[in-house]
Amino acid sequence: MQKTILGSCLILLAACQSTESSTEADTTTKAESQAVVESPSFDCSKATGQVEALICNDAELAALDRKMTQVYQQALVNIPASEQPKAMQRGWIKGRNDCWKSHDVRQCTLDNYQSRIIELQITGGLIEASTTAVFDCGQHPSITAAFYTQLDPVTGVFTFADQQLLASNVRSGSGAKYQGRNFEFWEHQGEANVQYLGDSYQCKLHR
Repeated sequence: MQKTILGSCLILLAACQSTESSTEADTTTKAESQAVVESPSFDCSKATGQVEALICNDAELAALDRKMTQVYQQALVNIPASEQPKAMQRGWIKGRNDCWKSHDVRQCTLDNYQSRIIELQITGGLIEASTTAVFDCGQHPSITAAFYTQLDPVTGVFTFADQQLLASNVRSGSGAKYQGRNFEFWEHQGEANVQYLGDSYQCKLHR
């Protein structure tokens, strides 16, 4: 009788160990699969510099890198071969990697990804403007503004003379304020204050 009980216990123990081994193996497989999913679009074994190393170890940044690569490929389909921004993309990557100079490397990297994704979505024709408006700026060239309210943050594309500038909506006490590189557009009740390259002037909505 004792031998029978002992034999049953050994069989049960072996079964438990087998189940634990199977569970550990499944957990390891899931962990490995998750690691693959969270990798950025580039090979982390060849990563160089502080920023690329950061991206490889940050799930959110890695996801943004994959999304940016996907949007870039989608945008190229709609851009003529002679105008495809391959050199600009290489320049953007260099600028992203220069975020190591920033006091907040991660935030700088995240901001670079978000702004680049938005830029590619717009220039690649992947989304359409929600509203457009024309502003008369007197002696200065009139400004055509296209607003993409479906983006976060809301983004405006401002076209005047031979310039086309992207600017993001920022918090303001009143009206709608957009800021871009060397550019600010602050509109309230059909009147806009524009600042560009140190020059400041007023514009009015063309009705």
